[in-house]
Amino acid sequence: MAEKLLLRALAGETLQTPPAWMMRQAGRYLPEYKATRAQAGDFLSLCYNPDLAAEVTLQPIRRFGFDAAIMFADILLIPQALGADLWFVTGEGPRLSTITSQADFDLLKPADPDVVHEHLAPIYETLRILSRELPDDVTLIGFAGAPWTVATYMIAGRGTPDQGPAHALKNGNRPLFEALLERITEATIEYLSAQIDAGAEVVKLFDSWAGSLKGDEFRRYALEPTKRIITELKARHPNTPVIAFPRQAGEAYIGFARETGADCVAIDNSVDADWAAANVQIDGCVQGNLAPSHLVTGGQALVDEVRRIKAAFSGGPHIFNLGHGITPDANPDNVTLMLETLRS
Repeated sequence: MAEKLLLRALAGETLQTPPAWMMRQAGRYLPEYKATRAQAGDFLSLCYNPDLAAEVTLQPIRRFGFDAAIMFADILLIPQALGADLWFVTGEGPRLSTITSQADFDLLKPADPDVVHEHLAPIYETLRILSRELPDDVTLIGFAGAPWTVATYMIAGRGTPDQGPAHALKNGNRPLFEALLERITEATIEYLSAQIDAGAEVVKLFDSWAGSLKGDEFRRYALEPTKRIITELKARHPNTPVIAFPRQAGEAYIGFARETGADCVAIDNSVDADWAAANVQIDGCVQGNLAPSHLVTGGQALVDEVRRIKAAFSGGPHIFNLGHGITPDANPDNVTLMLETLRS
């Protein structure tokens, strides 16, 4: 384990060449992923088939030699475990039954460990398979959605451009909104803890819509739930690092690791790497933050930006990654170029 570059960076070590992986590295930009998904039949069937989920997790490791593999799953499996209806519309994304009233909330299951673990048992089996099959130098990452982001989907029933339905419920029925956030938080603690028991060496919290919370609401509904989850995970698994990703937090990235206990803060590509090095990396490891568009366009601009980001974070612990997930139109050859540039 001491040889795993990602774990060394998360422990605070400054490495000449940072470890690298990509959000959504197992995904639609790879032809082998498309073939495996077709074999599974649909997206959710792929998530809940441990053999096939492990296979798509391993595909980018075989092709590119990343330093970490993130298990293949989806952040909306937690709502489904709690009793929400979940389905995916081809070309449009996820759909859920909505939580907009007390009656809707009362239909949810409790965040009981047995409830969570029974539904999500295939995910833990995926991790056990990966623990056996990954190369010895590759770190295994588990993950969950942060409570605010998961709540936005449960309230709206889908992704929205401004998280308007979640803000409306928050402003119009604060007790119900906070009860939902509490239920998600409790379930997430149990889910991530079980992932670690199943073999995850690192876990990551994706708060993809954190940036739409401002001021005190960012603290109450993004920072505080993250802190609570990390505190509980550290009590149960003190040696397991946690990466937090409060996407588009802007100035609120400053101090986020220190206040939540996260071992690393992932930053999106809306903030400059030099700014993040001066203001965020001073508290420890930073992950990021190449714009995913560079893996579509490639060329010298990609090479220059990889070098710039590497140089900006060279004074402290850094995990090279994108500022958001790789897009379906990315060229796999550009991923190769990215890694060759980083490691040259």
